[in-house]
Amino acid sequence: MTNTNTVQLASVRVITDDLPRLVRFYEIVTGATAQYLTDDFAELVTPSATFAVSHSRRVAFIAGNPPRPGANDSAIVEFLVDDAEALFARLQTEYGAGLKVVQAPTMMPWGNLSVLLRDPDGALINLYTPVTPDALRLQRQRQPQMLARPN
Repeated sequence: MTNTNTVQLASVRVITDDLPRLVRFYEIVTGATAQYLTDDFAELVTPSATFAVSHSRRVAFIAGNPPRPGANDSAIVEFLVDDAEALFARLQTEYGAGLKVVQAPTMMPWGNLSVLLRDPDGALINLYTPVTPDALRLQRQRQPQMLARPN
């Protein structure tokens, strides 16, 4: 008998001490309007998963070693976007010299146009757009799939 377990990534949550600042940044990145479920917890619902942001006091109940805002430097949160360069330009307009650019728009060997940034708390994020036929084909074989652009 085969045991199958369907797992679906439901959300990723980041912890911050400045909720409005981080929520605003991710509203621009995702294009979603934050839904504040409490005064210290917000969700940005995207077509593929939910991106949540909570204040550090929301996780203070975790005894021993609670998560610390801005402490993670071992993960990259990646966002599939229709136009990485346009989103990068919007973020540059919004944040100016305050935008922490790790890698300006760069064509990756596998055919994605990628922009690496740090969010206001220092987390590494990648905005990418499949550009070449191979990259587009690969993305079509994955979940989440790229949404069709409106005409």
